[in-house]
Amino acid sequence: MPFHELAVAPADVDGAALGLALNAPAPTTLASIRLPHPGAGTLVLGVLGASHVVTVEHPEVRFSEEVSCSAHEHGRALPGRHDAPGYCLDSETTVCDATRFTELAARLHERCLTDRHSLGGRFPGNDAALTVLQAQPDGPGWRWHTWHLYPAGDGGTAVYTTSRWRP
Repeated sequence: MPFHELAVAPADVDGAALGLALNAPAPTTLASIRLPHPGAGTLVLGVLGASHVVTVEHPEVRFSEEVSCSAHEHGRALPGRHDAPGYCLDSETTVCDATRFTELAARLHERCLTDRHSLGGRFPGNDAALTVLQAQPDGPGWRWHTWHLYPAGDGGTAVYTTSRWRP
């Protein structure tokens, strides 16, 4: 099942504190899914403590992207945009009111239940405390999207990323 009810408190609870680490040692995931590429290789989507790691296992190269609060150890603050040879990431952080936040959480939960290329994890304490990843092949590479939802007071913060990797 691509959606997991996680029995651990989220380690990352502030979208503004997220960092980006590329090609760092992959941390242990709370939930993961392997997606084979129709050409070659595999993509592994992983939920961390309210954050994510994506690993590309390709015959020619191995690549990883981690977005988490602990990614600062091996990387930097999460940028709005990052470009590197064969890779690009865009991120956006939005503060949502309660209605919009609840609707977003419901849509993402439904996506995980119906899209076999998605992975989601819900953390205890709030049905909208979610991390969701979705990926698809993109030519010889991959494209993936992630959503990190951090409930707070009346609504919450949503961090959205979209990434593209090519060998």
